[in-house]
Amino acid sequence: MKPLRDVWGEKLVALGETDPRTVVLDGDLANSTKADKFAGAHPERFFQMGIAEQNLIGVAAGMAALGLIPWTSSFTVFFTHRALDPVRVLVAQSHANVKIVGSYSGLLIGAVGKTHLDVQDLAIMRAMPGMTVLAPGDAAELVAVMDWATEHDGPVYMRIARDGVPDLVGSDYTFVPGKVHRLREGDDVTLISTGPQTSRTLAAAEQLAASGVQATVLHVPSLKPLDDDALRAAAGDTPLVVTVEEHSIIGGLGSLVAEVLTAKGPAPRIERIGLDDTWGESAGNDFLLHKHGLSAEQVADRVSIHLKGTPCVSA
Repeated sequence: MKPLRDVWGEKLVALGETDPRTVVLDGDLANSTKADKFAGAHPERFFQMGIAEQNLIGVAAGMAALGLIPWTSSFTVFFTHRALDPVRVLVAQSHANVKIVGSYSGLLIGAVGKTHLDVQDLAIMRAMPGMTVLAPGDAAELVAVMDWATEHDGPVYMRIARDGVPDLVGSDYTFVPGKVHRLREGDDVTLISTGPQTSRTLAAAEQLAASGVQATVLHVPSLKPLDDDALRAAAGDTPLVVTVEEHSIIGGLGSLVAEVLTAKGPAPRIERIGLDDTWGESAGNDFLLHKHGLSAEQVADRVSIHLKGTPCVSA
């Protein structure tokens, strides 16, 4: 499996070849994010901004005002926390055509260090008016999302993981904003996930099937916008819905699903699996997945426990 950061870097190069408006601004992390691929191919349109993400976002907004399509490259936490005010004022409020890409997102960069983990980014960015929020689940979806984003006139936030992930969609996949993807059918429980966590959630569903539990698995790569009616229709056939995310359970996918499913009357019982109001830490990927119950085996176990609870609640 090719690391998603390499897929991202190679697709930037391709976009630069087909659209001369494409520029990349990096926060002194091009070797890590693989934006250095673009720097090698299109040096005249690569801008090394240093460890100054606030300024990076400001320059990107200015470039967008001149008709360019800026892609910004740094670790997620530096955009969603350190540069949040410029993102809010200069990009979101002005509806600037800036593509903010948070590399090294989510929980599985513990080897880089606790301070660099960001598991609040989806909550922060989806609460920002005018911001599109996307979390592609595999390499093909990442490429399709980048194709869509370069044609979309407006701010986009995209979280991508560092490492490779199993395939979820085919090479002919076309990204449609807001669409909910049904990857598996089942009558007992609906599992909803986003980003690379969807692969582990799908594996958990296969483990549940071995014990006689049939799960529907929904993949939600577009957290904003979202086709609310499609999500309600897809998740409304089982008595239990479980969201699984490599993110805080506060404000992320779980909160979004709960908002949607309870907005129009009675809803299934909803349980959330993710980081339970805690920080990440400096540790290896397997340790972090195990600690926060996000491995396929633990998701399957937790779903089995939830299935023994109350079958449903009313909104």
